[in-house]
Order: sequence, then structure tokens, then C-alpha cells
Amino acid sequence: MPNSADRGRRTREQLIDASARLVGEVGWGAVTTRLVAERAGVNPALVHYHFSSVQELLSTAALRFASKVLEESADALREVPPAEGVERIFEDLTRFTGTDPESLLLAEAFLAAHRLPGLRSGLSALVADFRERVADWLRATGVRDADEVALLLAAAIDGLVLHRALDSSVDFRAVARPFRRLVES
Repeated sequence: MPNSADRGRRTREQLIDASARLVGEVGWGAVTTRLVAERAGVNPALVHYHFSSVQELLSTAALRFASKVLEESADALREVPPAEGVERIFEDLTRFTGTDPESLLLAEAFLAAHRLPGLRSGLSALVADFRERVADWLRATGVRDADEVALLLAAAIDGLVLHRALDSSVDFRAVARPFRRLVES
């Protein structure tokens, strides 16, 4: 039988997962304590037991998801040459339609970060770490201007996902070829 600490961790995880899904469905501003509790299948009082506010809960969910996505992307580059890595990144992006719950969670988090200093700081650190990891990978393989190319690649990823939300015909793979040229020695 799980002890109270295990139940608490499980409840916290349920709240984070529920809030992440809800942002994609109803938008950041429409997520309430009651909605999260209903989706997680817990008493609404537990939301504020585990988090000081719904904003803290949403920020936690967004940062956790962004961290996971960026970590997976950076890890996928580790053992491949830059040209192949660029192809891999843009192929992986095809899972984001721009209107899927994950894309919407990230878009809403970027907007909310302008009003929530903790979220802004957390996202800033994650993005900077991703760029640094990509730059290190590029530098290790002899790519010139590695820091600048990493910045351009990270910004392109964000922009392409936003463009895809407005135009479903955007094909991420189409830009892989020009990025390949940037990273070929």
C-alpha cells in the first residue's frame, strides 16, 4: 500500500499532467482549480495544497514539458554529424502541428512568460541551455560560427511551429536542406 508521500507525489503528477492537457484544450487563462481537479480526479483543495496558485501549477507543467522536449532534441544530436542532426530535428518537428495540445502549451507558456517572471526565467534558462548544447555539438564537429548557428536553429524551430499553427502546409523538412548547408564543413 502506498504511503502518504507516494500518494502526494502521484497526486502532484496528476495535477501537472491534467493542467498541461487543459492548457492545450481551453487556453492558459481559462484553466481553473476546479477544472484541473476534475481532470485529475482529485479534490480541488489538493491543487492549492501542492501549488500556491494555478499560475504556479501551469508554469510547472509548461517548464516540465519544455524541458523534456528540449532535452530529447539535444540528446538526439549527440552521436550524429551536423547534417544528419539537422535532418533529424526537422523530421522530429513534424509531430507538432501548431494546433496540437503540446504546441499550444508551449505557445501559451511563451505568452504567459511575459507576465510571470518565474516562468520567463525558467524558459529562458531552458532555451539558453538548449542553444549551448547545440552550439557545443556543432563546435565539436568543426562547424564555424557554432553559437550563431545554434541561435538561428533554435529560433527557426520556434518560428516554424508558430507558422505551422497558421498554415498547415508548412513542411519543416523543406528547410532542412538550407540548414544542412549552414552546418556542413
